[in-house]
Amino acid sequence: MSDFNADVIRQFRENNGAVGGPFEGARMILVHSIGARSGAETVSPLMWFPDGDRILIVASAAGAPKNPAWYHNVLAHPEVEVEVGGNGDVQRYRAVAEELPRAERDAKWVEITAAAPGFAGYQEKTSRIIPVIALTRA
Repeated sequence: MSDFNADVIRQFRENNGAVGGPFEGARMILVHSIGARSGAETVSPLMWFPDGDRILIVASAAGAPKNPAWYHNVLAHPEVEVEVGGNGDVQRYRAVAEELPRAERDAKWVEITAAAPGFAGYQEKTSRIIPVIALTRA
């Protein structure tokens, strides 16, 4: 795990889900997934977006040419555990991850980029279509 991610995770846990720096004011989630190849648990700090009873997360990798490792993990092992920050507290529960089909992804992408315009910039940096994953409480 990178020092950056370790610091974000530390801040999240010390501040009831609140993180500073580039994530100041953002809704944050820690996704515990099982490595697609390694089988080891990993924890990924991500921004999240509300969608009814679901949470949406974005596999942007900051516009890198390849999808982030956690994306491959949740496709291989869709049952995850999450720590969800919001309203000054953290909820921890099991969830099921599912990649949105393209048409639904495109519709939700409009909402996501309206709420967090940086994601539009990430899409411009890469030729891949950045996936959106829905997390539904198990």
